[in-house]
Amino acid sequence: MDEPALGLDSRARQLAELQERRFDLLVVGGGIIGAGIAEAASAHGLAVALVDKGDFGCATSTASSKLIHGGLRYLRLGDVRLVREAHKERRVLMRVVAPHLVRRLPFLFPLYEGGPYRPWLVQSGILLYSTLARARLNGPVAITRARRLVPRLRTKALRSCALYADAVTNDGRLTIANVRAAAQSGATVLNYAEVVALRGEEGAELVAGGETIRVSARAVVNAGGPWVDHVRRLEDPSAAPSVRLSKGVHVLVDQGAEWSAALTIPHDKVRVSFAVPWEGMLLLGTTDTLHDDPSELTVTDVDVDQVLREASVAVEGLARDDVRATFAGLRVLPIGAGATETARRETVYSRGRSGMVSIAGGKLTTYRRIALDALEHLRADLGLHHIDRRPRPLPGAAGLDRVPFPDGLPAEVRLHLLHLYGSLAAEVLAPAAEDGTLLEPLVPGRPDLVAQALYARTHEWAVTDEDVLRRRTTAWLGGPAEAT
Repeated sequence: MDEPALGLDSRARQLAELQERRFDLLVVGGGIIGAGIAEAASAHGLAVALVDKGDFGCATSTASSKLIHGGLRYLRLGDVRLVREAHKERRVLMRVVAPHLVRRLPFLFPLYEGGPYRPWLVQSGILLYSTLARARLNGPVAITRARRLVPRLRTKALRSCALYADAVTNDGRLTIANVRAAAQSGATVLNYAEVVALRGEEGAELVAGGETIRVSARAVVNAGGPWVDHVRRLEDPSAAPSVRLSKGVHVLVDQGAEWSAALTIPHDKVRVSFAVPWEGMLLLGTTDTLHDDPSELTVTDVDVDQVLREASVAVEGLARDDVRATFAGLRVLPIGAGATETARRETVYSRGRSGMVSIAGGKLTTYRRIALDALEHLRADLGLHHIDRRPRPLPGAAGLDRVPFPDGLPAEVRLHLLHLYGSLAAEVLAPAAEDGTLLEPLVPGRPDLVAQALYARTHEWAVTDEDVLRRRTTAWLGGPAEAT
């Protein structure tokens, strides 16, 4: 995997386009929010440039809890509006935008003796939650059935269980799908391209491959995620801090293949953690602690111990030896007092002195709505008369029942490819008609194929092995335990 990355066009051509084109909009930051803005803006016929100083989705957008959900705990915080909006977006993502990537999953809410909630309160909350979700799956469930759904559910001191429905995704693939959609609509997209200066009407300067280039754009949107204030200070060195960061650690263990539901585990009146079957493993987490420097983010032994200890409230038989991987991401929260776990998960838009719109906060689930709202803030700058809020299928979302596969490809591999690529799976496998070695496993113990590595470099802007293994495929889950 040492061949140079090409993407849909060569990096040289993309660099040339960045210098030669006059863009309507420059999007700084290629996480899920920036990718969503680029997709929405290019779909409206705008000339868009999307750049990221690292790989697309290399930070928080591939370090989430993988949930597309309303956020049950937000009801406890009184944010019914956020829950209603998130449920609406969840339905849109599952039905139209990315049905291959966003899949419905039942969630169990176990209640133990001495826990923070009484059963009647949880059942009432889940009834309201499910009403907002327009879902029929809600209410109490017998402990015997709960144990069938979650084989390692701890039943000692278990008083009752409630059941509701949400959804799960592969966040990295969802980000790449939005980048791909933007590129197909004419956007110029480039990773490993860092904006180093913002000069108002004179445009921006960025560094890519050791070369400094000037980009001209009518408007700039700052979707830098944890680096949002860093980008703001490129426009205005005196800009005051606008956000604070919360560190969320996750642990992947060798369970989950037999689980047909996830767990929502309450710890106090506000905090919950999750145990989610994901990509054949069990995803545990997350933590919620104040963090300062986004460039210095590590997973410590203390973090792992906390995640395992909290998961063990409801999951039997967890041990450090089960840990296959860990990762951490940063939530972007509005600046303010109080603990991070009680901070509102709202999105804040602000204007800089030269007109740049900065976006802070938000949820993976509502990324599409955030992107459209960002365009609303830029309507005057871009001359947009109408914002089309109707959902658009992402590449691969249509024709899922008509994907041809090579004879003899195992069923689990077919399902895996359909999940990651949808109907584009046929495109991924096309070169294998001439080279059968592309149908070999990419790494032992995972359903990913060598063909996916080739596709990542020729169609999905992968530059490094890590881009391929961690953000375009699930091959990294087949390796030894590691932290990022």
